[in-house]
Amino acid sequence: MKTIRRPITQICLLILSLIGIGIAVYLTTVHYENVPLICSNSGIVDCAHVLSSSYSVVPSTTIPITVPGLAWCVISAVLAIIGLRFQLVPRWLRIAEFALSLAGILTVLYLVYVEIVRLHTICAWCTGLHVVILVMFLITLVQLQEQQSDTDSTLLRSSSRVR
Repeated sequence: MKTIRRPITQICLLILSLIGIGIAVYLTTVHYENVPLICSNSGIVDCAHVLSSSYSVVPSTTIPITVPGLAWCVISAVLAIIGLRFQLVPRWLRIAEFALSLAGILTVLYLVYVEIVRLHTICAWCTGLHVVILVMFLITLVQLQEQQSDTDSTLLRSSSRVR
């Protein structure tokens, strides 16, 4: 019986996605249930201030920004699960995961700007999710570069056979 080694990157991406889902579900629940946050509410870390600001909702709606964040995490988890089905992660999947994580990190950069420059305070829960997204971006970047290295070495082997 042959053992298939699952790509460790996909396992890491899945675990990080599940952590992100947990954070996004918690923050979405807090928004809709109007329950107190488990977080500091004074000083530089003031989750309530950040999550009650006009930046905490999708522009021109009442939908909390955590809902698209939750969708992003769910899509990331689905892609990681798909990746677990392969012994080697296909190039199209590596590109899709990188593109999604790039969109995520660009959003994070904007939200961190809003927290620091506009609101002069940060949300610990948001920062937790931002770190998750940053780590996922770095994993997908390395994963994409590994794919390129694999392709380069395959091309080198092929060209040496031609000679």
